Amino acid sequence: MFIIAGLGNPTRQYEKTRHNVGFDVIDLLAEKYNIKVNEKKHRALCGTGILEGQKVLLVKPQTFMNLSGESIGAILNYYKIPPETNFMVLYDDISLPPGRLRIRKKGSAGGHNGIKNIISHVGTQEFLRIKIGVGEKPQGRDLADYVLSRFSKEERELVEEAFGKACEAAAMMVQGETDRAMNQFN
Repeated sequence: MFIIAGLGNPTRQYEKTRHNVGFDVIDLLAEKYNIKVNEKKHRALCGTGILEGQKVLLVKPQTFMNLSGESIGAILNYYKIPPETNFMVLYDDISLPPGRLRIRKKGSAGGHNGIKNIISHVGTQEFLRIKIGVGEKPQGRDLADYVLSRFSKEERELVEEAFGKACEAAAMMVQGETDRAMNQFN
């Protein structure tokens, strides 16, 4: 089984914010592959299905962004999934322009508190990532306020296009074609 986790914050007030792009991609994957992400377990909404011939568990942690590792660590432990080979996380990146993707096989948290918490609970930095660009914080603006803001109409069009590309990349990655996904989408 392959675990694909999208990061975000629960509750309606955070829907369609910059910080919730991971949830948005999970929703698109669920729709595309007819997977219901409505089972509550391990402090997450989960859904099991088949993605390009590979059994997957789609995960939306409900712990709020900065505690995502609590939920994800429990899921990986429960299913005995090695994070280095069978786990992927989708999340926002302020160092990328809206709509750009960056795929990585491993790396540091890069200042992202959700990733920092995952690394802490999972015990490794070696897991697949799809970072979705949400744009750089304007000078003088509070970072938390910025990532919890919504996109402009133009930015939203760019990120929704990126969601489709992130789904394509995830499909390649669960089939073991991470290098191909990196070459195509980075």
